[in-house]
Amino acid sequence: MNTENIVRQLRVLWRTDRIIADIRLRHLLIGLGLRAFAGLIAAFGLLMFELSAYFALVQVWSAIAAAAILGAANLAIAGILFALALRPPSGRELDLATEIHGASVDALQVEARALQSQVSGLVQNPLNGILPMLVPLIGIVIKSLKKPAAEHAAKDHA
Repeated sequence: MNTENIVRQLRVLWRTDRIIADIRLRHLLIGLGLRAFAGLIAAFGLLMFELSAYFALVQVWSAIAAAAILGAANLAIAGILFALALRPPSGRELDLATEIHGASVDALQVEARALQSQVSGLVQNPLNGILPMLVPLIGIVIKSLKKPAAEHAAKDHA
């Protein structure tokens, strides 16, 4: 287990989550804008159809045909814009961010398993975890015990 690896993987995970959220938010905002524009065009198309019905009652056929053609064209444009708004987000950026995200999660799982095995090893055999620290400590204690004995022997001979 290496805490630097855990921190690095958490940073990568956080950054990729931010990138994925940013890509999805941009796609959502563009789609929302296109849908709103399509709704506006559809409203104009409906207005043109209403205008054509009015002209049918009041005017001659030429004005009716012009208004009906404009209404149909506006509805066709609205349909095209709405279809563009439903298109999925650009795949390359999102695929790359999702791949990095998955790799970061996998690395964090490996680090977590290593930490779990170390903790379970310490719980099952506590001496195995303490022994590497105990050996240098014993050496220091023995050296400190030898120094006073050597100093007392030097004082006795003097």
